Amino acid sequence: MAFGDPIFRSASRSPPRRNYGAPVFRSTSRSPPRREVRRERRLRERSRSPPRRDVVPRPRWEQTSQRPSRREPDGSSEQRERRPARSREEQREAPRWQQIAWGKEITGRNASVESILRLFESDGHQFSVRNLATTAHRVGKFGGRRFHSDRRLEALAEACRARIDAFNSQSLANAAWGFAKAGFTNERLFQAIAVGASGKIATFNSQDMANTVW
Repeated sequence: MAFGDPIFRSASRSPPRRNYGAPVFRSTSRSPPRREVRRERRLRERSRSPPRRDVVPRPRWEQTSQRPSRREPDGSSEQRERRPARSREEQREAPRWQQIAWGKEITGRNASVESILRLFESDGHQFSVRNLATTAHRVGKFGGRRFHSDRRLEALAEACRARIDAFNSQSLANAAWGFAKAGFTNERLFQAIAVGASGKIATFNSQDMANTVW
């Protein structure tokens, strides 16, 4: 075949024509949709599992008021562990945010012995044990023996003695040092501090020990 001669192709090699107008026959048997398959699967699983009891929900007020008491095998009622009740002194304490505010007022730069004692006189019945010990420490540190006969210092000593069991090692040391520095002599107070310190001597560090012995 020379260059430029026409190319004759066989009709057998040409692609067959598609008859787009011919009807398309499809199978009428279709698979069930997925929703029905899942439904049948759940029904089969329920038939295998034991039947569930029909529980009628009771109203909320009936559930709380008529709740049956739990019993032990021997017939005695089960006693639940309860948190220890707070003492009267702890119940009368102000909230924590108020204790923090009072602590900053007691230890502030502009705080004087007179302002600290006035604060204790007005709100001392709601002081925490930490603020009571801090008040005694600041009065002894900045007031010295000038306030040893002040009635407010006597009230502070009585408040500390009444709650001496709640004092930790640092509070005991600060209170003992502050009252001793102020020249305040009260046998009942120092006896209570000695008893409280003897039971917590293992938690004292060197500074707490030095302040208590001083």
